[in-house]
Amino acid sequence: MKKFYPENTLIHTQENKNALLSAASIKEAYYSGKIIECRATVCDNEHNLYVDLGPMKGFIPRDEGAIGIDDGSVRDIAIISRVNKPVLCKITDFTVNEKGETVAILSRKKVQQEYMRDYVSTLTPGCIIDATVTHMEPFGVFADIGAGISALMPIDSISVSRIPHPSARFSAGDKIKAVVKSIDDKGRITLSYKELLGTWEENAALFKAGETVPGIVRSVERYGIFVELKPNLAGLAEYVPGVMPGQHASVYIKNLIPERMKIKLIIVDSFEAPYPNEPVTYYHKGDFIDRWVYSPASSEKIIETVFSDYRLTEDAI
Repeated sequence: MKKFYPENTLIHTQENKNALLSAASIKEAYYSGKIIECRATVCDNEHNLYVDLGPMKGFIPRDEGAIGIDDGSVRDIAIISRVNKPVLCKITDFTVNEKGETVAILSRKKVQQEYMRDYVSTLTPGCIIDATVTHMEPFGVFADIGAGISALMPIDSISVSRIPHPSARFSAGDKIKAVVKSIDDKGRITLSYKELLGTWEENAALFKAGETVPGIVRSVERYGIFVELKPNLAGLAEYVPGVMPGQHASVYIKNLIPERMKIKLIIVDSFEAPYPNEPVTYYHKGDFIDRWVYSPASSEKIIETVFSDYRLTEDAI
C-alpha cells in the first residue's frame, strides 16, 4: 500500500539518498515518476525555489511551488517559508543553464495534487493520521498532513487540560498522530488530538491518593488552582498566594472522585523550572476511532467525541 508523508520525512531515508546519489539516479527518478525530497536553498525575487539535489542543481518554478499559487488562493509565503527546509517534489524536465550545467526542473504542486487525489480525498472523520507541526497561533496548531498540505488543530482539541497557547504542548517540527475531526465542503481538514491521550480513568489510574506528584499550574482562580497532572488530566488545589500559571509544582493528592471526574490536590511547592514536556503516550493504537468517551461510566456528566456525527454533518452539506 502506498504511503503518504508530511515533508521532512523522506529526506534522510536510504531510498531517497539513493535517488539523489548521481546524475544517472536523478534521471532514473524522473523516468519512473518517483517522489523525492530535497532541501530548498534559495527563493529568488520572483519566488522561484532552488533546491539542492546533490550532484545536480534543481529549480521549482513559482507556479509549481504549491497548489493555489497560480490562482492566488494560496499566498507566496507558502513558497518563501520553505527555504532551508525539505520539500517533496517530482522531476518534470531538465534544462541547461548559462554555465552549461544540467538543471532539474521540479514540481512540488504535482506531489500535492497526487496526495490530494489519492490520500486526502479518502480521509473521513475518525481517521488517525501522521502529521508534522509547522507553526502555531494562539487559536491552534497548523500541521502538515502530507507534502505540505496544511490542516488546523484548534486549541480546544489539543487536550482536555486547558493550555494558554499551543506552544505549551508542541514545538514546530514535532511529528505527531492526530485524528481527522471534520472536513468542510472546500476540503479543509480540522484535526483533533485529545482523543488519543487517554480517558479520565486511563490517566487517573497512574495516580493514588496519598501520593505527592509533579504537575504544571495551568490556571489560578479565586476558588482554587488547576494543576495539570497529564495532558488529559487536571486536579483542583486550594488557593495559595504567589502561585502563577506556567509554574511547575509538587502536589499532594487528597482524593480521586471518578463519579465527579475530580481530583483534589494540595500544592506543596511551586517554582519555575525549564523542564521539557514529557514524551507523548498514545492510548489508541489503531488507525481509526469512531467514538471516544472521556468520562467514567460512574459519572453523570458525559464527555465524548462521536466522529460519525461529523461525517453526518458533512453528508448533509
